[in-house]
Amino acid sequence: MRLAVSFLLLVSSALAQHLGFDRNEFPGDANLPQLRQHFEYTGYWLNAPPGAKTNTWVGKRKKVEEAGFGFIVLYTGKLYKQLKGAEAGEPGSADGLAAARAAKEEGFPKGTIIFLDQEEGGRLLPEQKDYLYAWVDAVIANGYRAGVYCSGIPIKEEESGEIVNTADDIKKDAGPRKIAYFIAQDACPPGPGCVLRPPLPKDSGIAFADVWQFSQSPRRPDQTAACAKTYAADGNCYPPGMRLHVDLNTATSADPSEGRTPTKTNAK
Repeated sequence: MRLAVSFLLLVSSALAQHLGFDRNEFPGDANLPQLRQHFEYTGYWLNAPPGAKTNTWVGKRKKVEEAGFGFIVLYTGKLYKQLKGAEAGEPGSADGLAAARAAKEEGFPKGTIIFLDQEEGGRLLPEQKDYLYAWVDAVIANGYRAGVYCSGIPIKEEESGEIVNTADDIKKDAGPRKIAYFIAQDACPPGPGCVLRPPLPKDSGIAFADVWQFSQSPRRPDQTAACAKTYAADGNCYPPGMRLHVDLNTATSADPSEGRTPTKTNAK
């Protein structure tokens, strides 16, 4: 009977899903309590988010944790145009070190998973992979764990006709590296649109997904026509009673980066 109960608990844990949100701009201290009514965790940027010149999340970790949130800790990586023709391993190592230092400065404990934001989809080019794996190695060497935010959207390559997605492409060449995967896949289906009923991360189409971003603000019209009515008229996704647009995520944990302050019983 004990074995059966233990097995049931393991299965229940494996199938759990937890709703969270992310956005490039910090939502403001005053909005955290209302957001916490709907979400268990939030994205948290260590450097300027994609397209931004400043990072409004800096120094907000304590406020966010006190409001009851877990974390997806994020670091913006370099684009291919910044790496083309270069020895990409060197900037990858430098950015991995910078990510670890920023996490420490923000108060995230060692062992926290930092997700590299890999914005470009499809099969990664050699420079992109060199950069990414060097970044992963540097993060791990400095006491943190590594993850990657990347596309799980299948793309048919013009020349080969092969169907590829970025997550599988990264994983197949990662070797023994332990990498957590935050999957971007907002197409409907498999995404349900702007709804607060979190699907299972594996339903993204990536069986090894730890986190799935299933809704983005603003929505992509060509990918989300089947669930357009779940979004606001302006194409954004808003929590109930709020005019604060968000991206929606589902995860296997209420603290996907395990970035909350350790207690005496679970200290790393």
